[in-house]
Amino acid sequence: MLAVGEKEIRASFVNCSKGEASRLNLPRNLAEQPWDDLDFLGWRDPGAPDRSYLVMPYQGQLTGVTLRVPQGPRKSLTKTNLCTLCLTSHPGSGVTLLAARKAGAAGRQGNTVGAYICGDLACSLYVRGKKKLELAQRFEESLTLQEQVDRLVGNTEAFLAQVFG
Repeated sequence: MLAVGEKEIRASFVNCSKGEASRLNLPRNLAEQPWDDLDFLGWRDPGAPDRSYLVMPYQGQLTGVTLRVPQGPRKSLTKTNLCTLCLTSHPGSGVTLLAARKAGAAGRQGNTVGAYICGDLACSLYVRGKKKLELAQRFEESLTLQEQVDRLVGNTEAFLAQVFG
């Protein structure tokens, strides 16, 4: 992913108002992101732990979506869970159900789509072996690194297609 700045990120959001996008908290270390190793920029909002954000090039333009942890009773996760984007397994709450409001009229009516995603949104780094957690695992695969990256990008684009759908 090419490095992007605050203005481009804020303008990229498709499932929130311009006012919401102007108020969201960006990563503090934006300039220091490992851009060459990122397929998307993802981060948790330090001021609102139930909010996350994902920004990536999609269909020729930078596209951002706001994500939320759904409200309501939460099950205690004691099993190992698998991220649907990068296929990294995490124990307990390392994988989180994140819901994105749909873009356009469907989103204004309250429609959402969700996916189980690495809670820290570091999928790109897990796939490349740049980030490892003591308890997180990547299964040994016969796919090349590039094929794994392509799968991650495809899975993330499929999720964004649902946001637009």
